[in-house]
Amino acid sequence: MKNKLSTKTLVLGAVLTALVFLLQYLGAFIKLGPFSISLVLIPIVIGAATCGVGISTWLGLVFGAAVLLSGDAAAFLAVSVGGTLLTVLAKGILCGLCAGLVYQGVLRLTKNTLLAVIAAAIVCPVVNTGIFLLGCLAFFMEPIAQWTAAAGLGGDVAHYMIFVLVGGNFLFELATNIILSPVATRLLKIQEKQ
Repeated sequence: MKNKLSTKTLVLGAVLTALVFLLQYLGAFIKLGPFSISLVLIPIVIGAATCGVGISTWLGLVFGAAVLLSGDAAAFLAVSVGGTLLTVLAKGILCGLCAGLVYQGVLRLTKNTLLAVIAAAIVCPVVNTGIFLLGCLAFFMEPIAQWTAAAGLGGDVAHYMIFVLVGGNFLFELATNIILSPVATRLLKIQEKQ
């Protein structure tokens, strides 16, 4: 039975956990529109590629908790505590889970580590942003409509959601993930072989 995690995996998982918290709090100071940049998706992808699905899912949960604790979700918490908790925790957990599963699936099919990391690096922000948008649709349409009107966009809620709430942030997260995750993962795997 191979359910036990190695000491090396647990240590790397702990380091990545600390990195998720650190990047979430440092990222809170880097704003793109009303939201901070999420650099924390990078350690989630690294965790998926080096530690497995369990650790990447854990890192996603930690990411969700860090978002809630950092104050990034304050505007949504003021509207619906339950909706915010569900949305933020689900987007974190699912982006970690999906990144881990995609990494394993692509690696199994192609035997190409780089391709598997890139696939996970794409899936992670797509799932994170997708779940956020679904949470907005399910729990926050009325306040988002008010924010849209206050931004001078009239009733164009879809435009506001795509271009103000997630647009630039998503593109930044996607680009940094695709560039930095494979590099960091490769460095860790090279170090592992030495």
